[in-house]
Amino acid sequence: MFRDLSFRYKIPLRGSVLVIFTAVVVTASLMFRAYDDLKRDVLMNSGSMGRVLAHTLTPAIVHDDIWRAYEIINSPFQASPNANLNQAEEILVLDARQQVYVSTHPKQYPMLSDPARASPDLAHLQQAIADYRGTEPKAVELAGSDKFYMVAPIISDGVALGSLVIGYSRSMFLPRFYDIARRAVIMTLLALAVLLPMNWYWAWRMAAPLTQLAKCMGKVGQTLPDDLECNLYESRDEIGQVGMAFRRMLGELKDRENLEKQMFFSERLAAVGRLAAGIAHEINNPLGGMLNAISTFRKHSITDPQTAKTISLLERGLLQIKDTIAALLVEAKFQSHPLTVQDIEDTRTLVLPDAHRKTAGLAWENDILDPLPLPSTLVRQILINLLLNAIQAVEPQGRVRCHIYRDSGSLTLLVENDGKHIEAEQLGYLFEPFATGREGGHGLGLWVTYQIVQQLKGEIMVQSQPGETRFIVTLPLEVHAA
Repeated sequence: MFRDLSFRYKIPLRGSVLVIFTAVVVTASLMFRAYDDLKRDVLMNSGSMGRVLAHTLTPAIVHDDIWRAYEIINSPFQASPNANLNQAEEILVLDARQQVYVSTHPKQYPMLSDPARASPDLAHLQQAIADYRGTEPKAVELAGSDKFYMVAPIISDGVALGSLVIGYSRSMFLPRFYDIARRAVIMTLLALAVLLPMNWYWAWRMAAPLTQLAKCMGKVGQTLPDDLECNLYESRDEIGQVGMAFRRMLGELKDRENLEKQMFFSERLAAVGRLAAGIAHEINNPLGGMLNAISTFRKHSITDPQTAKTISLLERGLLQIKDTIAALLVEAKFQSHPLTVQDIEDTRTLVLPDAHRKTAGLAWENDILDPLPLPSTLVRQILINLLLNAIQAVEPQGRVRCHIYRDSGSLTLLVENDGKHIEAEQLGYLFEPFATGREGGHGLGLWVTYQIVQQLKGEIMVQSQPGETRFIVTLPLEVHAA
């Protein structure tokens, strides 16, 4: 189950476990260290006290002054009547035969008695005393005992007079140890209260690029996410390198998708064009015959006005059919002079009446100054078609803008209007015959425009959104210059 968690939770959880484990280990180490320090302090103080008492007891034992010896071993309890860290539980003085000479608990350890009978611990302690040959106080810890002892030899002029035994309870450490442990736990909890939120914050920051990358990769399927949707982490570390590789992959996929769309669009238009050309050729044959028949009929005198009116009506209809068929058979094989500034300005003159009838404003920007190696007739036809479409699309008092400019290798024709925008689902069929026919038109303007642009090896793009529709035609100059 943990394996399926998001890195947004895996990283902070692992970090939290590490922080808690580290805090527990450090706290436990400090507590053990504190216990050892307490014990060392007790042993040092006990050794110092044993050394002083052993030196003080020497005259009393030499003179066999038992009462004086009793007063000496009771002096530490009288100086510090309250139990504290260095408080001994019992003190005994053993003679050279390891019998009780004097003790702070005379009822428990009577004089000249064997201390081993009163306490099992002292039986083991007697053996440790017998084996010890040193002159300094020695700490003795007995296995399984709740006490530990400090043994100091009593020596006068190199002669061993006996031994001083100071007993301490192990529980004497607990109050001080508990106090230290309580403070250590409080400090540990305070540290965790600071470190855990910081760990979660930095872990989320660390996991955010991974989760964002996974989110973007999850969107790759039917559609490709754009850069604004992804907002990937950028850096030179491993995560940043993966993000950059993913961006490159997205770019290549988008290029491939656009290329596939263009190929599909071009193939569909080519198929439609072949179909339209075939139909047009088939229609042209009977159409030419009908027009010839009407022309022959007109050469004879027509006395009936109704017949003359009917013949004129038929002729106009057939001529309109002929114009429509001619539009379906666009060819750029005929000769035309290079495009000049006057050709472009003539186009403006031709469309101005339509703009005035629509009460639409025409913003004209012509940056062309010199002749260009492009067929003027075809370029003018592109401009006229785009401008008439734009004028038809705007509402009265609308705005149409035309900008014509060139760069080092191409001519650009930009025509935009503020009329009703083109829906996204219509863009895929925009350049097919009869796809955008408006009132007063036959729906072939954009079809003809597309065919001319293709013949001139150029490109045409459409951008449409509410309040603005823009057609951009780019025609290469090098192809036609060659």
